[in-house]
Amino acid sequence: MNKATLAIKLNNTIINRLKKFCLELGIKYGFLVEKAINELLDHEELRDDIFDIKSSQSQEKDAVPFETYLRRRNV
Repeated sequence: MNKATLAIKLNNTIINRLKKFCLELGIKYGFLVEKAINELLDHEELRDDIFDIKSSQSQEKDAVPFETYLRRRNV
């Protein structure tokens, strides 16, 4: 896997908590940050998917079977 550097500025309190947490668990900062970002992105994507599903449920009653759709389009 290719890796790249991402430099960010964080509040000193967060940095100290991160260092203490990683030291206590014996894990590397990069691993924890990468895992946390991945989990947050997954969570946000799931939330967006759930929103899309809920907002499209009202249109579901107007849906037609795929085969019918293709016949109408002469496919």
